[in-house]
Amino acid sequence: MNTPGTTLRSRNVRTTRTTRTPAAEPAPAAAPALAPAVRQADGMAVASFVLGLVGLLAMNLLLGPASIVLAALALRRGTTRPGRARLGLVLGVADLVVLACLVSADQTWSWSIG
Repeated sequence: MNTPGTTLRSRNVRTTRTTRTPAAEPAPAAAPALAPAVRQADGMAVASFVLGLVGLLAMNLLLGPASIVLAALALRRGTTRPGRARLGLVLGVADLVVLACLVSADQTWSWSIG
């Protein structure tokens, strides 16, 4: 019986038999760093959400459109947080709807509680 690593002779052909060891598993890679454009898009998605939320309470005229623009840019750039960007888009539109309702009720661009 031949053991691994011994030479076999057959019909004047010399072959070497070796045992195959399984290939070493590659070391697990560290968490891949996000590309700068994707990181910026994620920041835009979060900023859109925050601006839309704050815009419901104050400065609807400025924060609503800013929220819409940031959400659209984040979605176009391929954010990893599309739900947050869509929510920012919806909140930005809601800001403008609230502003339109307040303007039609008071006939003024500014509003106050009380």
